Amino acid sequence: MVKRKLGALEKVEADLPNLQHKIRRDPKSYIEDFRAQHYQYESHREIFMSAPTSATDTGIISLRDLIDFITHVADCYPEILKDFPQQLIDMLMQHHLVLEPELREKLVGSIVLLRKKDCLDSPTLLHTLFPILISTPSKTLRALLFQKILSELRTSNSKTTNHKLNRTMQTVLFNLVTSDRTSSKALWAIKLTRELWKRQIWTDSKTVEIMKEASLSENEKVIIGGVRFFLGGDKEREEMEDESSDEEVDVAGIKHRLGINKKTKKKARVAQKAMQAHRKKEKKKNQPHALNFSALHLLHDPQGFAENLFAKHLQNTRSKLKLEQKLCVLQNSLPPRQPSVTSFLASLAQASHDLVPPDVLEPLIQKIANEFVSEASAGEVATAGLNAIREICVRQPLAMNETLLQDLVMYKKSKDKGVMMASKGLLSLYRDVGASMLKKRDRGKEAAMGLRSGDREQRRFGQEEAGEIEGLELLEKWKEEERRKRRLEKGLASDAEDDDEEDEEDNWDAWNVEDDDDSSVDGEWINVESDGEIDISDSEDEGKDRPSKKAKQDAEKAEEKVEEKKEEDAPRQSAFSKLATTRILTPADLAKLAELRAQASLESAVSGNKRRPGQLPQSRHTDDPLTAEEIEGLAALSAAKLTREEKIAHAKEGKTDRADHKSKEAKRRERKEDLGKSTTNKEKARKKNFLMTLGKARSKNKRSLVETRAVLKAHHDRKKRGGKRGNIGN
Repeated sequence: MVKRKLGALEKVEADLPNLQHKIRRDPKSYIEDFRAQHYQYESHREIFMSAPTSATDTGIISLRDLIDFITHVADCYPEILKDFPQQLIDMLMQHHLVLEPELREKLVGSIVLLRKKDCLDSPTLLHTLFPILISTPSKTLRALLFQKILSELRTSNSKTTNHKLNRTMQTVLFNLVTSDRTSSKALWAIKLTRELWKRQIWTDSKTVEIMKEASLSENEKVIIGGVRFFLGGDKEREEMEDESSDEEVDVAGIKHRLGINKKTKKKARVAQKAMQAHRKKEKKKNQPHALNFSALHLLHDPQGFAENLFAKHLQNTRSKLKLEQKLCVLQNSLPPRQPSVTSFLASLAQASHDLVPPDVLEPLIQKIANEFVSEASAGEVATAGLNAIREICVRQPLAMNETLLQDLVMYKKSKDKGVMMASKGLLSLYRDVGASMLKKRDRGKEAAMGLRSGDREQRRFGQEEAGEIEGLELLEKWKEEERRKRRLEKGLASDAEDDDEEDEEDNWDAWNVEDDDDSSVDGEWINVESDGEIDISDSEDEGKDRPSKKAKQDAEKAEEKVEEKKEEDAPRQSAFSKLATTRILTPADLAKLAELRAQASLESAVSGNKRRPGQLPQSRHTDDPLTAEEIEGLAALSAAKLTREEKIAHAKEGKTDRADHKSKEAKRRERKEDLGKSTTNKEKARKKNFLMTLGKARSKNKRSLVETRAVLKAHHDRKKRGGKRGNIGN
C-alpha cells in the first residue's frame, strides 16, 4: 500500500512541469488539478514547519518541487494563493539557519519570482532578504541575497527613480551603520551603497551621509570601507563607464544585415535593442562630466567631517588602525622606504590650498626635507622630495621659511639631472611668488626689478588677487581681428572703431535680452594716474656713503625699463578692462572663449612654449589630482622601469596624429581592411615567410637558357595581351 502511494506521488511530481504548462494556457480548466497539488503542498509544509530539522530527504524534495510549481502559476490563481508569499517568507526567516541549502535557495528564488509577478512589493522583499543577509553565517547564501537585493534596486530604478523605495532602503542602511558602531555588520551597508553609487543608481546626499557615518565608525573594516569610498568612488564610476563605452555598436552593420537577411521578429528585437543602446550612449556623451570627488561635494560640512575623522582615528591614542590605514597622518608615515610614499606625498600636495594655515604645513615640509632631501639621499629620493615640496608650495607659498628655501635652492648645482631640475623648479616658483625670500644672486633679473619697482610684493595669508577672466585677452584679440575683417569687406579703414552691436544682438537673441549701447559709456572712463612717483632705494645703503656713479646709472636703467614695460602693458590692460567692465559677455562669447583657451593650450603644448614661473603645466589645474609619477619626476621615466609599449607611448606623447600624412596606398589598404576585403596575391607574397619562397628562388637559379627564354617570351606575350585575362583585348 505504501509503495503504491509513493509510486502515485512520484508520477504526480513527474507531471508537474506538464501541468504547469497546461495551467498557464488555460487556468480555469485545470483548477481542480491545481487544488490537488496545493493540498499536497499544504500537507508537506505543515509537516516541515512542525519539525524542520527532522524532515526526510523525500519530503524536502517534494516540498521544493511543489513550491517551484505553485510559484510559477501563482498569478493564475491570486485568490487561492493570497497567503502563499507570506508562507514562504515565514519559512525562510524562521528557519534559514537549518534549511537544506537547495531548499533555501529555492525559497529565495521563489520569493524573488513572486516579486516579478507582482504578487509581492519591493519593500516587503527587501525587508525580508536584508535581515537574513546580515545575520546568516552561510557565505553562499550571503552572496545570493546580496545579488538579489542589488538586482531588485536596479530594476526598481531602471525606468524612473523610485524615491520612496530608495529613502526606505537608505534609512535601513543608515540605522544599521549608526546603531552599533563596533559591529562589522555595517560592511554590507557599505558594499551595497558603494555598488549603487558606482552604477549611478544612488547619487544623492543621503548616500554620502551613510558612508560618512561608516568612516566615523569604530570597526576597522567599516572605517576603511567608508574612507575608500571618498577616495576612489568616482574612479570606480569612471572605470565602469569606460567599460560600457568600449562596446561599440555598429549601426551601419545592423542596418545592412536587416536589409539583406531574412526578416524575423527575433532579429528585429535584437536590432531595436542595439539601436536603443546606441542612442543611450550618444545621449550620455552630451551630458556634462561628473564632478571630481563628487561625494565630498555632497557632504553637508566637509571641513567638519575631516576634522572629526582626524580627531577620532588619528589623534586618538586608542585607535588601532595600521600604518597603511592612516592615510592622513603623513608626517609620521613619510620615510622614503615606506611603500607607496609618493602616493602619500601626492595626496598631501593635493589636499593643500591657499586657505590652509601655513603653520600647519610648515612642519610637514620640514619633515619631507629632512627625510628625503640630503646629500646622502639617492637622486630619485631627493627628486621626489623636492617635487613634493614644490607642489605644496604652489598651492600655499607661505608654508616655506626662508632658511629652508635657501638650503633647497642650493641643490640646483647637483650633478643628478632630476634633483637639479626639481630644485630649479622650486627656485623659479619663488622668483614669482616670494622673491624677497631668495638671496640677491638667486632672484633673477625680472624678480629683482619687480622688487625694486614694488610690483612683486609678498602675499599675505588669505589674500586673493583681483578677479580676472582667464583667457580674456584671447577673446579681445579675436574680436579685434573679426572687426578688422568686417571693415575691410565693407571697404572701410581697418583701424577705425566699431561698436560691434550687430553681433551682440545676434548672440543675445536666444536669451531675449536687449543689448545696451556701450558707445555712450566709452567716453566716460577716465584713466586716473597715481599722484606719487616710484621711489627706488636700497635699504642696505641707508646710512652709508653716497652711491657710486655706476650704481646710479644701473638704477636709472632699471627705472627706464620698468617704465617702458608699463607703457607697453598699458594699452593691453586698458583693452582688457574695457572688455571686462563695459560689456556683458554673451553665451556665444563664453563658448568662443572656451574654444580659444583649448586652442591656446594645445598650441602651447605642441610648440613647447615655456610657462610662467610658478604656474602648473598647461594640462593640469591645481584642483586636478596629482599622481605618484608626477612626484617621482624623471625617475618615473627611467628606461629600466618602462616597458617597450610604455616607451612608445611616451615618445608619441604630445605629437600630432600621423593619420593625415599617410600615403594614398596606405589609406587604400586601411579602407579595404575596414570593409573586410582581402589583399592581392602580390601583397600576400610580400608578407610570406622567407623559407616558403626559398624553393622558388632556387628553382629560378637552376633554369636553363631554353626555360628562361620560354618564361620571358610568355611574360612578354601576356603583357602585350593586357595581362593574364587579356583585359585590353586579344
